[in-house]
Amino acid sequence: MFRRHPVLALVTLAYLGLVAWMTLGPQRVHPHDSLVLAVLHLLRGHAQTAWVTYSGIEFTSNILMFLPIGVFFVLLFGRGKWWLAVLMGVLLTIAIETAQLWIPGRVSDIRDIIANSSGSTIGVLVALVLTAGKARRLRRARAAGAV
Repeated sequence: MFRRHPVLALVTLAYLGLVAWMTLGPQRVHPHDSLVLAVLHLLRGHAQTAWVTYSGIEFTSNILMFLPIGVFFVLLFGRGKWWLAVLMGVLLTIAIETAQLWIPGRVSDIRDIIANSSGSTIGVLVALVLTAGKARRLRRARAAGAV
């Protein structure tokens, strides 16, 4: 898998390193000074966007952060092993949340496991949809060559 796709493997490892840095490193932003809270304050001033909450933004951000992981895993493992990509995404998020139990300043939360696992699973589905056309063409080419 890594020999067939060395560039994709390196990009995947780099992205996983970024995720590790973001989820396992020390939190540098004081929550009371964050840009997110400034934006939330602005949004709460309007009736149309008053429903936006910090918790909702955090949950959505976790989904979006793990979505590329699902895509990368499908591209690395192959469409036939989509289930392995889902499993690896879930195991990765469980490992991160478990590690956060021992990191000062970090909080492990079941909602993060749900959001991260959802994000990687959505990424798997996105990758399957985006690669469906090529997979169909390859099946047709193999079938035509076999006849």
